[in-house]
Amino acid sequence: MTHIISGLGTGGAEVSLLRLMEGSPSLRSGAVVISLRDHGTIGARIESAGVPVVSLGLTGRPTLGALWRLRRHVQVGKPEVLQGWMYHGNLAAVAAGALGAPQTPVVWNIRHSVHDLDHEKPATARVIRLCALLSRRPARIIYNSRVSASLHASMGFSTDRAVIIANGFDTETFRPSSAARAAVRGALGIGLDIPLVGMVARYHPVKDHRTFLEAAARLAGTVADIQYLLAGSGVDDTNAELSSWIRELGLEGRIRLLGETSEIPRLMAALDVLGSSSVTEGFPNVVGEAMSAGVPCAVTDVGDSAWLVEGTGRIVPPRDSYALAAAIGELLAMPVDGRRALGEAARARIEREFALQSVMRRYEELYAELAPRGLA
Repeated sequence: MTHIISGLGTGGAEVSLLRLMEGSPSLRSGAVVISLRDHGTIGARIESAGVPVVSLGLTGRPTLGALWRLRRHVQVGKPEVLQGWMYHGNLAAVAAGALGAPQTPVVWNIRHSVHDLDHEKPATARVIRLCALLSRRPARIIYNSRVSASLHASMGFSTDRAVIIANGFDTETFRPSSAARAAVRGALGIGLDIPLVGMVARYHPVKDHRTFLEAAARLAGTVADIQYLLAGSGVDDTNAELSSWIRELGLEGRIRLLGETSEIPRLMAALDVLGSSSVTEGFPNVVGEAMSAGVPCAVTDVGDSAWLVEGTGRIVPPRDSYALAAAIGELLAMPVDGRRALGEAARARIEREFALQSVMRRYEELYAELAPRGLA
């Protein structure tokens, strides 16, 4: 089994691949991960799970040398399935199959909800259009959300190959923990009874940090002691734009910018509410992780967020700081026991519908169907 992915930074697709490799002996047996760019932040962890990682070192357009190396790796590895991840990885999987293993079934994994190609970078839009033209090549196209599958169908992607496998969550790693709650809050100087709201997302326009901060400012005027915790790649004190917004909105002293961190499970357990202000999503990992940790969520109605939360939190329109502030405020205003019960319902939903073990079984069954001799 060979996985080909655009890169191995900390993102939803990369973390999902890591979880599959760490969690399933059959999925990692004989597996190889090929990163078109570098090892990033996830590569070493995949290797620690016993799965070799090959980096092609691409920094821009694909080169003949990189294609040759990709072809060689596929020919030597003789995988029974080629699994692409994200648009560039999907195209690379098709190319690798055509050049080095023409009889090997190719599977695509699409984890993005594209509402309008005009909002994408021109190069990304061209890649998506090319994927649509080639979408009858793969044996299966895996989407992690129903909305994503529908949107891609409207752009011309083949529908008879579509399979929906939602993200899975490790309910042992992400779980309520009074010890983690106390430790994180103690380290940050936040009392156990202080309302703490979090946002965990890389710094990118689609995550819409501005709307979250505007909602935070509105809440600060009504909840005197409220505090905020923001984490993710680019979400730190070196981010000049983010820092200027915090000053402009009068949020100094209320917000901790933690940047990219491996402590997300402990941070989730310390929160009272998680907020998500994304303007587009597929199936948001951080929302499921917060729910698994017993934290109610207030999220924008994008991608499959509403399906994921379903009655255990609040859903608001995107780009509406008034609605997001009201939703978070409503959750914080609940009695402690009521909010705890909502968090318990959120965790129960993850355990029932989106546990990692059930998702891994879906992948195992799909690969076994395409490669009946078993995974290479």
